[in-house]
Amino acid sequence: MIDAASLEVLRSRLAGVADEMGAVLRRAAFSPNIKERADCSAAVFTADGELLVQAEHIPVHLGSMPAAVQAAIAACGDGIEPGDQIVLNDPFAGGTHLNDVTLVAPVFAGRALVGWAANRAHHADLGGTAPGSMPADALTIDEEGLRLAPQLVTPAVVAEIEAASRTPIERRGDLAAQQGANALGAERLAEIVGELGGTGSFTELLAYGERRMRAALAELPDGVWRATDVLDSAGPALEQRFPMRIVLGVEKHGDEISFDFTGSDPQRPGNVNAVEAVTVSAVAFVVRAVTDPTIPANGGSLRPVRVVAPAGSIVAAVPPVAVGAGNVEVSQRVADVCFAALAAAAPERIGAASQGTMNNVLLGGEGWVYYETVGGGQGARPHSAGMSGVHTNMTNTADTPVEALERAIPVRVRRYRLRRGSGGEGQHSGGEGIERELQVLEDCTASLITERRVFPPWGLEGGGPGAVGENWLLPGGDEDRAQRLRDKCSFELKAGDVLRILTPGGGGWGSQST
Repeated sequence: MIDAASLEVLRSRLAGVADEMGAVLRRAAFSPNIKERADCSAAVFTADGELLVQAEHIPVHLGSMPAAVQAAIAACGDGIEPGDQIVLNDPFAGGTHLNDVTLVAPVFAGRALVGWAANRAHHADLGGTAPGSMPADALTIDEEGLRLAPQLVTPAVVAEIEAASRTPIERRGDLAAQQGANALGAERLAEIVGELGGTGSFTELLAYGERRMRAALAELPDGVWRATDVLDSAGPALEQRFPMRIVLGVEKHGDEISFDFTGSDPQRPGNVNAVEAVTVSAVAFVVRAVTDPTIPANGGSLRPVRVVAPAGSIVAAVPPVAVGAGNVEVSQRVADVCFAALAAAAPERIGAASQGTMNNVLLGGEGWVYYETVGGGQGARPHSAGMSGVHTNMTNTADTPVEALERAIPVRVRRYRLRRGSGGEGQHSGGEGIERELQVLEDCTASLITERRVFPPWGLEGGGPGAVGENWLLPGGDEDRAQRLRDKCSFELKAGDVLRILTPGGGGWGSQST
């Protein structure tokens, strides 16, 4: 047994390893998407692949990474050697969408395997039918780019990734940064194991996470709660322009809780489909947020949580359907519906819906590709207004500084400000969305993957909804020729055209008359 003080010191040391991995990855990366936006995550695992500790990076990456590590171990764990690394991005083998490339490295103390270091980073382009590898009109995963089953990193694999991408030099640099981050993490974890004389304390840390989570769940009332929410569409085609439902039943008894998505719509042609690992990541995020965010984010804390996601549904897609928007958009709606269901169980802990989208913008021209997500309004909370212009729920990336963006690609940022009046009304108002205008300086291809353009973020306890988002094209920058764009679309831009993104506000909380 390890005493409480030593356990907390160990937890902090391990968290420091994951934090340092993330810092190395960002510092060494080539792409603005990783270096500036911090679209990457890092974590450390036990020898059998259970999550030991994570950095506070991106929830949708971290909650799904255990499935990727398990897939990597199953495929390549036998015969793994010090210095080897495993790469994968297959959404149906623990990945999220093809852009998120995961590298997993074994950690050895002497000749004994004592753990794994892993990181995941969003690569701006891995091929596919449109720059950015998230074509809005993709129907199958093959249209989205290169799909890698778990395999050892070799020069041939790196060459394959480069050959698939429109920006091969950037891919090589980002992959090297990921390898360096894992090498650092493996070195640090091996040092800790050496000092401890083994990994027995890791078992104690996981048990501590489980005890904390069970105690927090026991404080919630027992019951069954249900909620339904919708996605705007499955894609840009006429036959895709209708809502997709996510249905949830939550059942809590004692110190255990289950989330059952039976009744959710079946997967549909298009990329608005999430694999099961993404859905699990959203549930993990919500449970930790609603119970106690100080509970260690490790595999032990998830042992009392059960997720039922029917195979072939939009929350547990199966091949060969496209899944590019599942990671970025379906994950957000899964989080929304989980919060909505639990609002009846813990009304003092849950706010109104936040913007519910990552507002994905993808641009690509000759020799360059760019990807960004845009923040919006946070839902108002029971005791305060929502924050404005922030990323919420399943994403936790930073802004790309205007200077870095304009230096990296032929784009000028014409406007970047809060979208006044977009937050929902209420006793506490929802946060404001963002107005962002990008003027392209050369011909290029654009794709938009957005949500909450039809159905607004909901309010709670009598609060009003947040404003829906809007996408606009201004040909040549001419306001008089402005064209409203759909929530999901891919199209060509001419030099001088302006893309205007108005992101949703958060829902309001409480009636104003209260």
